[in-house]
Amino acid sequence: MIGAGAFGRNHARVYRQLQQEGAGAELAAIVDIDSNRAAAVSREFGNPPCLALSDLRGRVDAASVAVPTVEHLKVACELMQAGIDVLIEKPLAPSLAEADEILRIAEQTGRVAQVGHLERFNPAVRATVPLLTKPMFFEVHRLSVFTPRSLDIDVILDLMIHDLDIVLSFVNSPVKEIRAVGLPILTPRVDIANVRMEFDSGCVANFTASRVSTERVRKLRFFQPRQYISVDYSRQDVMVFTVDPAAVAAKASPNPGIGMQKPLIVSEEPLYAELRSFLDAVRRRTKPEVPLEDGRRALAVALDMLAEIREHSKRVGLDAGKR
Repeated sequence: MIGAGAFGRNHARVYRQLQQEGAGAELAAIVDIDSNRAAAVSREFGNPPCLALSDLRGRVDAASVAVPTVEHLKVACELMQAGIDVLIEKPLAPSLAEADEILRIAEQTGRVAQVGHLERFNPAVRATVPLLTKPMFFEVHRLSVFTPRSLDIDVILDLMIHDLDIVLSFVNSPVKEIRAVGLPILTPRVDIANVRMEFDSGCVANFTASRVSTERVRKLRFFQPRQYISVDYSRQDVMVFTVDPAAVAAKASPNPGIGMQKPLIVSEEPLYAELRSFLDAVRRRTKPEVPLEDGRRALAVALDMLAEIREHSKRVGLDAGKR
């Protein structure tokens, strides 16, 4: 486990759980520049040794990278060049140039490399994928109360990128246009943002993300022909509202019958599913469920969103997200 902060601690917890369940994996080491923090996480999860990054060669097979985003390239590439497979927390990198270098090293070394887009493993999202036909309009909200973590990146790379990755995977069409506004509230970076995105397919998606909210909201809603689907990430719940085609054809009433159903969902912690999937890819030497290319795609669009926010801020005389 590389990085023993909030994200790293959760990864260590799940790896330890998988170890206790006999999943064929052992939490072999904790690495962090803060030795006290590394020791605290080590004591909490079975006392794996606290090592330096350079000590891992030949001692571990795979690693989660949960260090600050600006360190992803350095850490992930050192690991891959040491023959270690990696799961890199989102966002993949702070820039496309660094993301491309990570992809290059992964290909050069032949390592299994996955990006940590956690919501792909949310049971509600997985239950929604078979329902997709032709999504044409999304309304997405991800709101969080303020916490002093991930303040090295804007709210788009911190929170919105989760939903961006999901929508990109659902729509599977190039982005045509982005309009965005964002503001720094409690930090020098963008803390709240709203984005309208149009795809070549004609689909439109509205995103709102905030890390200065008074409540926690994780919801995605979308419309496709004769159907409305609502996904609650936190509750791991999906509701599907479908118009009865027969009622429409018969013009029986001005309000044709609308049926509601809830797909059966087996609740599971997304991080547990993500790490189990990563370890399966490591064992089988197969491409992970969320490959680096998907992380790069989400990063590219997220950076375009931030560029649009900066342009909007210039037009209206603001300095949103000014470094």
